[in-house]
Amino acid sequence: QVQLVESGGGLVQAGGSLRLSCVASGRTFSSYAMGWFRQAPGKDREFVAAIRWTGSYYADSIKGRFPISRDNAKNTVYLQMGSLTPDDTAVYYCAAKTSPSYTVRRLADYEYWGQGTQVTVSS
Repeated sequence: QVQLVESGGGLVQAGGSLRLSCVASGRTFSSYAMGWFRQAPGKDREFVAAIRWTGSYYADSIKGRFPISRDNAKNTVYLQMGSLTPDDTAVYYCAAKTSPSYTVRRLADYEYWGQGTQVTVSS
């Protein structure tokens, strides 16, 4: 069982930045693929970014604005969000994938989810 706790959300003006953090339990964190997803009001949850030993992966809509990183010594994954727009307003979820398959962009790829953290971008 892996528990995930997100933090770092909040209210920010358009053009601003936020850094989301997600701390995971588990002794083998470095072997997990970690992902960030988001869900805006009235919309489906969508892939934002993921990181695993093979590299980092991003949704086309992010266009490099939200680099993902991890600190395996701290069991933590980060999402550095920049150039925020009101369209980025959503609940952001951290997810962990412990299986060895290579796909990381689908919700179904991940076994464990955090509770989410709200990000609100004002215009």
